[in-house]
Amino acid sequence: MTATKKPDGRTITAREPRAVPWLSVVLGFGPMVPFVGGAILAWWCVGEIREGFIMLTTLWGGAILVFLSGVRRGVSFRTEGGPRPAQLSTMFGLFSLGFLALAAAVRNEPSTALALLILGYGGIAILDPIAARRGEAPLHFARLRPLQMPVAILGLGALLVLTFRG
Repeated sequence: MTATKKPDGRTITAREPRAVPWLSVVLGFGPMVPFVGGAILAWWCVGEIREGFIMLTTLWGGAILVFLSGVRRGVSFRTEGGPRPAQLSTMFGLFSLGFLALAAAVRNEPSTALALLILGYGGIAILDPIAARRGEAPLHFARLRPLQMPVAILGLGALLVLTFRG
C-alpha cells in the first residue's frame, strides 16, 4: 500500500467578463426596488403608517448593507494573492455602517440611520468600481455599482428629507 498525499490547496482558473451578467442585473436591481417603493409609500402615507414604511425601508437598507459587506469578504477569498487590506477594511466599514444604522433605527433615530446608510451605499458606488479595476471585486462591478447604488441612495435620501420635514 502506498500513501497518497492530500493536496494542500487548489488552483482555480476563471474567466471573468466585463459585461454585467443577467443574474447580477436581476439580483442587483431587485433588492433596490424596496428603497424606491418604501420611499414612495412613506411620502404617500401619514402618521404611524409613514413611520412604518420609513422603519421597514431603513431595516431593509441595513440588512442589505451588511449583506454587501459579506459579498466583499467572500470576494476576498478568491482574490489572487489572498485578501487585500482594502477589501478587509471596506468589509469592516460596510458592516459597521450597516450595523450602526440598524442600531440607530431600533433606537428610533431614523435620520441618523438613513445618513449612515447613504454613506455606506455612496461608498460602494465609489469604491467598488475602483476595486474592480484593481482585481479586488468582479470586473462587472465597475459597470453595475454606479448604476445600482444611486437607486438606493435616491430612496434613502427621499426618506431622510421626509424625516426632517416631520
